[in-house]
Amino acid sequence: MTEWQALFEGSRMVPPHSQSVRLAEELSQGFQIALKHLDGASIVQRLLEEPQGVQYQLRVSLFDISHRHFFGRTWKSPLLQQTRTGLGQPDRVPFNEVLFFHTSLRHPSMVAVVEAVAVTQKADGSQRALGCGFGILRLFSSKTSPGEPHGDQADRRLNLYHGSPRALLHPTLHEPIEQNKLMTLIEGAHLQCSLKPHPALEPAMRFLPPNTLVSGAESIPGVVPSCGDTADSLRKPRLLKSFTCYLDKLSLTLYPSLEKFEEELLQLLNADHLNRRSWGPDGNAVVIQERRLHVGVHNGWGFLERPQVVVVEPSAEGGRGRSSSFRRGSLSRLSSPAAHVLALRSRLQLKEMANHPAFGIIFQLEYVFSAPVVGDGKVSSTSSFPRTAFMQCLRWAVWCPFQEPGNVGADVTLALQGGDVLGPSGVMVYAAPPPDRSSTEVKDVERGTVKFRFSSRADGRSPSPASSLKNRQEDTSRDKKPPSPSKGRSEAVLRASPPQSPQGPGLSMSQLAASPRYRTISHSTLSPWQQQFPSQLCPSPLASAYQLSHIELPCASGIAHLEVNLSQPGESPREEQLRELTFAPVHAPVTALGTQTPGVTSSLSRSSMAHLFSVGFPEIVDLSGQVAEVLDPAEPVNFNPQREEADHLQCNELVLQFLAFSRIPHEGMNADWPTSVYFTFQLYRFPPVTTQRMTLLAAEKPEKKSRAKRPCVLALIDKDGTVSSGCPGLQLKYLVDPGFLKPGEHRWFLRYLALHTLQIDVWDSESLLLIGSAAVELKHALRQGRPAVQVTQELEVITTEYLQDAMLLSRDLPGHGATAAINAFTAVKGRLHLRLGNVGHPADQNQKRSKTLPPVRSHVITAHDGTRGFGGGSLSSRSVSSLNARNASRAQRLVEIDGELASLLHGRMKEVGVAAGRVERETEEARRRKLERMAAVRRYEEQGLVGGQAKPNIMGRREERLQHSRDLQLIEAYRERSKGESITSMLSKAITTQHTLYATLGTAEFFEFVLKNPFNVQQTVAIESEDPELSVIMNCGEWRHFKNLTRTMTPLEEDMFHLKETTLTPQVYLRPKEAVHIPLKYQTFTSEHAVITQQPANMRGGRNANVAQKHQSNTVQAKTIKVTFRAEDGKPLAICQVDVEPTPHVIDQTFRFHHPELTFLKKAVRLPPWDSLPGTPVGGGEATPQVHVRCSDPNVICDTKRAAPGEPQDVFLKVAGGQSPQIKKFFIMVFTDEWLAAPAQIWQVYVHFLQRVDVSCVAGQTTRQSLVLKGVQALRKVKCHTSHPEEIQIDPSAVFVLPPNTVQDLQIGVRPGKAGSKFVYLNVVDVEYHQLVASWLLCVSCRQPLISKAFEIFLPVGGGKGSNKKITYTNPYPNSRAFLLSSDHPDLLQFKEDSFQIKGGETYTIGLRFAPSRCAGTEEILIYINNHEDKNEETFCVKVQYQ
Repeated sequence: MTEWQALFEGSRMVPPHSQSVRLAEELSQGFQIALKHLDGASIVQRLLEEPQGVQYQLRVSLFDISHRHFFGRTWKSPLLQQTRTGLGQPDRVPFNEVLFFHTSLRHPSMVAVVEAVAVTQKADGSQRALGCGFGILRLFSSKTSPGEPHGDQADRRLNLYHGSPRALLHPTLHEPIEQNKLMTLIEGAHLQCSLKPHPALEPAMRFLPPNTLVSGAESIPGVVPSCGDTADSLRKPRLLKSFTCYLDKLSLTLYPSLEKFEEELLQLLNADHLNRRSWGPDGNAVVIQERRLHVGVHNGWGFLERPQVVVVEPSAEGGRGRSSSFRRGSLSRLSSPAAHVLALRSRLQLKEMANHPAFGIIFQLEYVFSAPVVGDGKVSSTSSFPRTAFMQCLRWAVWCPFQEPGNVGADVTLALQGGDVLGPSGVMVYAAPPPDRSSTEVKDVERGTVKFRFSSRADGRSPSPASSLKNRQEDTSRDKKPPSPSKGRSEAVLRASPPQSPQGPGLSMSQLAASPRYRTISHSTLSPWQQQFPSQLCPSPLASAYQLSHIELPCASGIAHLEVNLSQPGESPREEQLRELTFAPVHAPVTALGTQTPGVTSSLSRSSMAHLFSVGFPEIVDLSGQVAEVLDPAEPVNFNPQREEADHLQCNELVLQFLAFSRIPHEGMNADWPTSVYFTFQLYRFPPVTTQRMTLLAAEKPEKKSRAKRPCVLALIDKDGTVSSGCPGLQLKYLVDPGFLKPGEHRWFLRYLALHTLQIDVWDSESLLLIGSAAVELKHALRQGRPAVQVTQELEVITTEYLQDAMLLSRDLPGHGATAAINAFTAVKGRLHLRLGNVGHPADQNQKRSKTLPPVRSHVITAHDGTRGFGGGSLSSRSVSSLNARNASRAQRLVEIDGELASLLHGRMKEVGVAAGRVERETEEARRRKLERMAAVRRYEEQGLVGGQAKPNIMGRREERLQHSRDLQLIEAYRERSKGESITSMLSKAITTQHTLYATLGTAEFFEFVLKNPFNVQQTVAIESEDPELSVIMNCGEWRHFKNLTRTMTPLEEDMFHLKETTLTPQVYLRPKEAVHIPLKYQTFTSEHAVITQQPANMRGGRNANVAQKHQSNTVQAKTIKVTFRAEDGKPLAICQVDVEPTPHVIDQTFRFHHPELTFLKKAVRLPPWDSLPGTPVGGGEATPQVHVRCSDPNVICDTKRAAPGEPQDVFLKVAGGQSPQIKKFFIMVFTDEWLAAPAQIWQVYVHFLQRVDVSCVAGQTTRQSLVLKGVQALRKVKCHTSHPEEIQIDPSAVFVLPPNTVQDLQIGVRPGKAGSKFVYLNVVDVEYHQLVASWLLCVSCRQPLISKAFEIFLPVGGGKGSNKKITYTNPYPNSRAFLLSSDHPDLLQFKEDSFQIKGGETYTIGLRFAPSRCAGTEEILIYINNHEDKNEETFCVKVQYQ
């Protein structure tokens, strides 16, 4: 038996109760139990026949009192004999044992049960064990906070009780158990013990499963064992050095062949499936959907990290491609004889390997099957069944690479195991061939084999030349950890790193997540107070940057991003699988990162706070002029909805004041960065806001004694570039009154304030680069009956940075499926000082609306029957209001209502030369015609007075009569033609019912139309809608769902509608004089998507400007939709005219992605598991809801797939790229209800498209590259800015003129200080209009130069003084040369001279000064010696040991 097998067999344990796991804390905590001595052991002598030679033992187990469940494993102490302490003293057994364990089940019901056992030797050599009693050690108390042990850390006397610990399983034992009458105390017997936390166990937690009791003397692979009999390896654990290993050319062979094996397996599964369901053969059989392989590192106790899951594909043995006839997820068995093995084409990387015989690699082969599902055992007549997927483990194997020497770099062949052999995964395994079938060698082959090539970095070599650089970087990073106490050859102590996500087929998750605090707000029509709502809003925890970049637990993950291959599962192209795009950065959501907690105090000193509030910011006052009540952001907010409803000040004026910005020094940035900023955000349904540019005013007299810098006050910048002379800061006001809100929306607005955070993006107004994002909780803006409130907060501005340890090009990797991993972490770029206020105002009585909607009238529309009086075309002088205002129509002249007819009637006057002019309006044309006729009459009368002109006058009169007759005929023809249309229009108005909807993006607006059959015969009515967004609800379940949401108490019918065969139009059957309710809904997922330009606001609206506008942005388009109800003869019975009024929507989350232009952006946003959301009841029994997503841009592919219970949900995106520097904006709606009634979350996504440039360079030297800048149509004065000014030099660096339609060369010099890969942003900004002209994404891959010499020095820790050292350098050239000196750690090492010149062959002494360090550890510093062209000549490595 190997060492791994021995540990695995001895470390079996019982898992905790499933209900208790739900109460587990987020992080596990280490503890130690000290068992010192047992007093009163002689009381058991009367129980033994031969008390001589009795030895005692302690056995400790964990027990769950609430569920009467033992879990973990039972620890047993060594056998010891009792000793005499003196006359009159009880007998004592000195155990002096220390137990260690870590757990996240820090609940009062979790206890440790200690049993004392007496062991004697029998005559036959066997042992006899007798229980002497047991005690209950309380681990956690309900009076203390979770994670603290019960009571203090002093020694405790644990009383012992008669009987066996199995008595705790008795159903009559309830809390408190110690006071139960069945528990009998043993007088005079007790155990001296103690319990306290053990933080030093944290680095070794990954090597030990939770809830496992161990002692320091036990073997734990991965932890360095201590020397000596009394040594304890877990008191201050030291870890073995871990490294990365690789598995190449991995393949699995199954007996007798892959095709025969799978064929036999499917026959057994189908036979079992038919026997269970009592089906006949119908062609719907169980098929293989996917073949998976789980690979992980196991140390005998458990997996060090979650095993990786990869997809293996059938392939010809030794071939690279997959079988030509294989199509993943579509075949039940293989049809090609060439597919002999299951192969993995990419390389597997395992990071947590250590040189220990018990470290093993676990392989587990798992098949995913798809089986048909039909209820009640009935066979459908159709061949399309709903199918379900299930997984089954077929084989597993374990291999310990360091059990025997010589395994590194060799080809390995392992025999697979199956059947009743217990594996590390703890699942049932498919049966292996019978054991009596053949010899051992043949049986190993019959079970199957796995082959692979193993290579590692432990032997000093790397699998590929490119990865050797990454080797060096990883080893260097490990050496930077604090060293062990050994003075000799110190080894780096590795801290426990949280487990990373497994890499699947074409999918790798970045290490980013954030956790929401409350369940997301639902925008449904239910009352917001009926949903689950916290009565006390506590401050959200401020997660550190390290935690945010390494969260992977399902209960902590909120939203994460993945790079994913979006090919469908059924696709199997011949091309090789696409690798992850390393230049596509992910995004860290910062919704809950910038708020304070009770344990976090402000970073400002009192003098800085006094300076900040003495500059004269505008005060927030109430209606009476009193200063608003100041709230503490660290205190929880007690929210009472009834108090908000009863407040007489129903108008809320939200005030945002941007006060100051605190700079934080960063490597590679100037000390005065940034010099000016602007902000972008969106509050509630108001339009997105882009503020003006604001400069940072530094303090005139900085504090000399204080290390912290004072915050810089923000001041507005005018159009001419000068600083505004008004009040400092920027103030924005939002007035939310009943005229702004829809009926019943006031409660939703209060819920928005209670649960949402406002995300504010901070931009550098000079370079137009994103500095970071801050988030402020809006719950402090709830007034709770007070006239005005205000709160001042210091928000951290956080951004995501991306670094890669070493340059790994795709050509250096074994296959295109692998790629270099990018380390993404969050960094604090500064602190924003913000004041948030809310001032109450009385509501205007003229605009006051009802707070709630009428439950019936709001969603039930009654049709007009048109039987009321109709005034027709009467010319009565009575007012129209006295008639039936709906059906009345006042007669008008035809020439006044039809301009075309007026122009025809006026044609003769144009022929006689009368200028009629162009017809602008119908009434103006009629008036002009009258004037012309009046003038013609006057001329006729004047001409009639002249003699001899009678005959022409008579002829003119005839012509006029003829023309008039023609006009009458034209009018008659026009009336006949338009009579039918006019009558039809009037009749349509009589049966038309108008209804107004206030539509929001993604939200379904439901209403019912009462349709009545006016005839005495039955009718089949067809329902036709002009717009597909307004549709009939034909599903009864969907209709019931919306009726419950809107509380519509109207009848519901099953199978009410049927489809017309030719047009698929919904139809409903109506009996004579019958009225039915037709369910309709309007829902739109589209919105306007304009290409956005990146620039601050140029128009100055004033610091007190009200930005709440009447016409808001981000809305759907206003439209009018007609729904026609037609009878069997095609004539309409009724018309419902729906007027859609747009309403802006609420933005819950904002994402920004940067991506190369003209390429596809592929992202996946990860949601947390449903049961891990805060506020979800434990054991509620609710099924995991299916998540649905919709995108507002039809050109963006957005999809999600159903996940297994407890698994996170992924939302996949695919966006087509545009030209640089365009910004694409769209919205994503996330639904958690089946019928998509209202989105649970609405995300706003910005995609910045940039020009991509790849730069390959060497650390410590300058690499030149040229960029082409194209001029625009107008002349521009521009300047270049970069996100890393210390590493990127640009020529020209000053402002220059960019002529129109020309080409300008930009020379950039890249000089990184450290090896690795990073993303650098380069913007070209118009300095006059502050607009982005061009933008580049520089993908810098930097490799480390060759190290020619290495040094090691030891420096003391602390003291506040640096150390001076010297090294020599000899000029290898025969002539005189000048050299430049630089370092990759300028904060730790400074040179006496930055440059020197020496003659050929001479030696120069370089003076070094090392900065002091406050903590112990190891650091490697590189010294670059470059020539006058800044090309690297030599590189020295100095390893500094701080002791």
